[in-house]
Amino acid sequence: MPDLSVQAFQEAGPPARRADVVIAGAGACGLTAALAARDAGAGVLVVEQDAQARGTTAMTWGMLPGAGTRHQRALGIEDTPECFAADIVKKSGNRADPAVVQAVARGSGPAIEWLSDRHGLTFQLLDDVLYPGHSRHRYHVPLSRTGAELQQSLYDAARHAGADFLFRARITTLYRDADDAVRAVGCRLGDGREQVIGCGALVLATGGYGGNPQAVRTHIPAMADAAYCGHDGSRGDALAWGGLLGAALGDLGGYQGHCVVDESRLPLTWTLVIEGGIQVNRLGRRFSNEMSGYSEQAAALLRQPGGVAFTLYDQRSERLALRYADYRQVLESGAVRQADSLVALAQAISVPQEALAAVFADIEQSVREGRPDAYGRRFSAEQLLRPPYRAVRLRGALFHTQGGLCVDERAALLRAADGKAFPNIFAGGGAARGVSGPEASGYLGGNGLVTAVVLGRLAGGSAARAAGFEERTEFTGGSDA
Repeated sequence: MPDLSVQAFQEAGPPARRADVVIAGAGACGLTAALAARDAGAGVLVVEQDAQARGTTAMTWGMLPGAGTRHQRALGIEDTPECFAADIVKKSGNRADPAVVQAVARGSGPAIEWLSDRHGLTFQLLDDVLYPGHSRHRYHVPLSRTGAELQQSLYDAARHAGADFLFRARITTLYRDADDAVRAVGCRLGDGREQVIGCGALVLATGGYGGNPQAVRTHIPAMADAAYCGHDGSRGDALAWGGLLGAALGDLGGYQGHCVVDESRLPLTWTLVIEGGIQVNRLGRRFSNEMSGYSEQAAALLRQPGGVAFTLYDQRSERLALRYADYRQVLESGAVRQADSLVALAQAISVPQEALAAVFADIEQSVREGRPDAYGRRFSAEQLLRPPYRAVRLRGALFHTQGGLCVDERAALLRAADGKAFPNIFAGGGAARGVSGPEASGYLGGNGLVTAVVLGRLAGGSAARAAGFEERTEFTGGSDA
């Protein structure tokens, strides 16, 4: 990447255009930042390297956790930011940045109500299944339960709010002044032309580094051979900018893993496991407590013979999965094998019948004795799998990284040398250090999306203030009031 020096800024000449706030990236973080900056009255330009606003968000189930919302209260669910923060801290082993954890937990509920009340997004509370690590039902999802709907709704809202977009363009240069503030960015347009854009503040929302195989091998070698199921544009631009700027980086070993269908790379919803499903390897043996979390399960699966395993479940445990479009795609793909007996199931997935029978017998014995099984997992009698059985062959996958630029509770970028904030550079989402800590085991479901939305909102508002705009006060949104 080109020089970021003061001299380069002085030699760049007058910019071709200008925006109060320039945002790099049009995923959930960038779009939420655009909405917040526009709410403050700032002019916004979102620079996106793709031909459309998509990002990693569109590849998720769109499950956005939020604490203390009216959606929860309507269903009698008592939740608080403190409770959410405690769940995040527990899952991360108390290794996530405490200031950012508190900011994200406090901002989660208000962000959902702000998106609903001010910008017209529609959410429903997912209260039929409780994902590992969450002590309350707090997933807020679009009506379709897809990230594609959430992404499109954010884009439509940002356009309606007056944000401008520059597609097929990639920021290649940051021009700093003598005060270490970014005053302009250089962009390479889709036709190869270069353009300098002046700005009052910059938001980095470029995603993580999952699409950069060398960076993955360096920072999370356990996933070097995993299938990558995130956005190809997540190549680590934020890390590169951070290195050039002298910014602090943190938790680069953190990531979200998942288990995907071997043939199609479609993710298999974890509701199947929550409802009693188990995983066995090619030897017909279980290898972990599947309820520890789907992120760390990906690496455990990769360590199995051949790097594959099978999720086993039944007709009862499938009932909730059928509500998800992704699972219906898995069914349509022909990846689900069915069997009317354990013998037939062992034959269908080509594992030793004796080993598989021993797995089922051990689980049933743990239920009879009212104790956890050998892996520390508790099953209820209802969760014991019964014929007809289902099986899907899986491999471990990397969805997105969770480490990146260190930011404060305002989403301001921090210097490595002294921990102080840069005057007008902000970051969120995959570009920033999240709240999962340094390992996959710290990932609490929804951490990626909640940090994209909440840090995006904080970054947009902070960037607008850095550019000379104060957030308007006639509307604060839901429980912000």
